[in-house]
Amino acid sequence: MNSVYKKAGVDIEAGYKSINLIKKYIEKTNNLGVLSHIGGFNAMFEISKSYKNPVLISSADGIGTKLKIAFIMDKHDTVGIDCVAMCVNDIICSGAKPIFFLDYIAIGKNEPEKIAEIVKGISNGCLESYCSLVGGETAEMPGFYKENEYDIAGFSVGVIEKDNIIDGSKLKSGDVLIGISSSGIHSNGFSLIRKIFNINDNTTKEKISLYSDELSMPISEELLKPTKIYIKSMLEVIKCVEVKGISHITGGGFVENIPRMLTNDLRAVVDKKTFLITPIFRMIENIGKITEEEMFNVFNMGIGMVFAVSKIDADKAIEVLQNMGEKAYLIGEIKNGEKGIDIF
Repeated sequence: MNSVYKKAGVDIEAGYKSINLIKKYIEKTNNLGVLSHIGGFNAMFEISKSYKNPVLISSADGIGTKLKIAFIMDKHDTVGIDCVAMCVNDIICSGAKPIFFLDYIAIGKNEPEKIAEIVKGISNGCLESYCSLVGGETAEMPGFYKENEYDIAGFSVGVIEKDNIIDGSKLKSGDVLIGISSSGIHSNGFSLIRKIFNINDNTTKEKISLYSDELSMPISEELLKPTKIYIKSMLEVIKCVEVKGISHITGGGFVENIPRMLTNDLRAVVDKKTFLITPIFRMIENIGKITEEEMFNVFNMGIGMVFAVSKIDADKAIEVLQNMGEKAYLIGEIKNGEKGIDIF
């Protein structure tokens, strides 16, 4: 159909095709709580009656300019994982289990196969985090985004028994900090990374596909590694030991995020020699001539999730994580003092 709307840049038929292509990825994530189906005006989810006093925990986020790398490489099947991870990793910081997720995709031109690749990644992220993809929106916005560009945002809701909320109130001096390794850069600091590696609209696929001996892979592959999702690991730890505080090491690195789980009279002390700072961060530091202090203020430096337990529970917590295939380290402790962090 040669409609006026299509001439204006919006292809309704492509929208219908996108929905048909993504249905299978959405339906894979459905669980017993889902009461609605794709195509309705809203999504319905029933909270399990096993909760006596359920509290809903929510988070919304996107993945920022990491998408620029995906555009250059024409690789769209993992950015959806990033979007889910950025939301659900925040939800677990209260101890809550994610239950559903919604996405928003804004795109210059609706290419159904590209939309399907993005949603495939979102679906995979939801499967990794126990939550259902219950709905979303794809907005075709010609003239606002370039034809080959898009943005993604996500919104997730989790649930927890009110008495089980983790809010840092039980933390005390002498508790210890355990860090779980990241998969790489995750989804923060890419405006700085693109500046350091001189990645712009004129950058070619070949330029960032060059193999790096330092990274043991092409630079583009390292940059596009999806953000690790910590839901299964953290829920297992919470089940086995008393977790008193949790920090997702996202934008703002160690310096901003670890103090977010502390009360005003406690201070975190981190020993950077206790864990492996992965090669990509040393490369960024050296090429960009960035101080290590600023690196810890921007990036996760190889640790994507930090939580606090009593010293007596540390070995058990690390054992649980190692049994789940995670690399976990005792990276520091909590001390009395002004709220903040010392890294030495």
